[in-house]
Amino acid sequence: MRVETDIKLGFKDVLIRPKRSTLKSRSLVELDRTFTFLHSKRQWSGVPIIAANMDTIGTFEVAEVLAGQRMLCAIHKHYSLDDWQSFIGRQKADDIFERIMVSTGVADEDFNKLSQILVQHPELLFICIDVANGYAESFVEYVVKVRQAFPDKTIIAGNVVTGEMVEELLLSGADIAKVGIGPGSVCTTRVKTGVGYPQLSAVIECADSAHGLGGRIIADGGCVCAGDVAKAFGGGADFVMLGGMFAGHDESGGQLVERGGQQFKLYYGMSSETAMKKHAGMVANYRASEGKTVEVPYRGPLAETVSDILGGLRSTCTYVGASALRELTKRTTFIRVMEQENRTFE
Repeated sequence: MRVETDIKLGFKDVLIRPKRSTLKSRSLVELDRTFTFLHSKRQWSGVPIIAANMDTIGTFEVAEVLAGQRMLCAIHKHYSLDDWQSFIGRQKADDIFERIMVSTGVADEDFNKLSQILVQHPELLFICIDVANGYAESFVEYVVKVRQAFPDKTIIAGNVVTGEMVEELLLSGADIAKVGIGPGSVCTTRVKTGVGYPQLSAVIECADSAHGLGGRIIADGGCVCAGDVAKAFGGGADFVMLGGMFAGHDESGGQLVERGGQQFKLYYGMSSETAMKKHAGMVANYRASEGKTVEVPYRGPLAETVSDILGGLRSTCTYVGASALRELTKRTTFIRVMEQENRTFE
C-alpha cells in the first residue's frame, strides 16, 4: 500500500483566471478543431463535443441535432442492424459519417455486431470501444483485435484515468483514449468501489501523456455546466463527452413521466440496475450496480441547450484572449478556489 499526497482537482476546485483580450465579440471565436489521428491517419474537422454512448443520450435523434452543429454523437450499442439501416437510409448528406461513432463492448457478440454494422455501412469512420474499467489486459487485447480488423477506422478506447494506461491504449491501436472513472452524474463507481480520480487532474495528466505520442483524449464525465466544458478543454482535452447535460430533451432517450404536474425524463447510468435489467435481463450475481436512475426535468428541444453550451465556450475564449478553441489550453491559468458561485437565490 502507498499513499499519494499531491492534490488532485475536480472541475469544482478551480476557476479560469481572465486575461487581456483583443477580441471584440464572442462571435469571432472559432470552435472548430482539426485533427489527424494517430493510426487511422484520417483527418477530422468539427466542434469536438460528443454525446455519450448511453441509451438515453446517444440516440439517432440526438445525433441529427448535433451533426447540424458539426458536433459528434457516440451512438449507443443497443440499436439493431435494422435500426442502423433505417437511420442511415434517411440521411440526405454523407457528412453524417463524420459526426457519429459506432459503440461496442468487448464480448464476442459485441464484436460480431460491430463487424456486421461496418460491413453494411463501410462509410462509418469511428469505433468507440467502451468499458467501465479500461485497466484489464483483456481490454487492451481487444483494442489490438479491433485495430487489426479495422485498420482504417478511428478507434476510441476507455475508460482510464492515468497517463501510463493512456499510453498503452494508444500503443495498442487506439487513436483516442476516453478519460474518466466515476465523475458522471449517474455513476456510482466511486461509492461502490472506492475507485476513481478527480476529473480535471485526470484530464491534465492524460492529455500530457497522449499528446506526447500523437494521440488524443476525450474528457468523459463530470461536466454539469458550460463552464465545466470550458475547464475540460482548458485542461488539455481534445474532445469533451457529455451525458447529463444532454439528458431530459425531446431527442434524448428515457421514459417521459409526470410528477405533481411537472414532466421529467428518466436518465440512468449504463451500469445501473435499470440498464442491466433492460439489456441483460438482470444484474449478474457476481457484480454490483455501479449506476443510478434519476428523473431529469423535461428540457424541451436539445438545440437550445447546445446553443447555451457553445455560447458559454465562446465567452470563455474571449475572457482569456483565445481567438480559437485550439488556443484555449495555452491561454488557461487555473486558480484554486473554495467556492464557485453565489447561490443565495435558487
